[in-house]
Amino acid sequence: QVHLVESGGGSVQAGGSLRLSCAASGYTESGTCMGWLRQAPGNDRDGVASIYSDGVTTAYAGSVKGRFTISQDNAKNTVYLQMNSLEPEDTAMYYCAANYVPPALCGPHYSGFRYWGQGTQVTVSS
Repeated sequence: QVHLVESGGGSVQAGGSLRLSCAASGYTESGTCMGWLRQAPGNDRDGVASIYSDGVTTAYAGSVKGRFTISQDNAKNTVYLQMNSLEPEDTAMYYCAANYVPPALCGPHYSGFRYWGQGTQVTVSS
């Protein structure tokens, strides 16, 4: 059973930075797509970024490209989301998700994530 635990959320002012972490257990690294998604109150859940188990294949939603960076530390079984130049529009609950898929399907808008964390809140004030 894959288990994902997010951490690192908090409250910051616009222009600030946060780094989210997603600690994963109970899965094999090979063939895994890991994603960060977010959901603001009243909105649908949106994909933010994804990374494939090769550690090289990454993708971002247009709204965060150039500001957010996804990375992974295989030794720690952890995926990170470095968020810089935060904007009030980035305020949301952020979720880590995972599934075993071919690399061509891995992306922030992949709709078949099977495993989810509990979420961590990010609040950006103006």
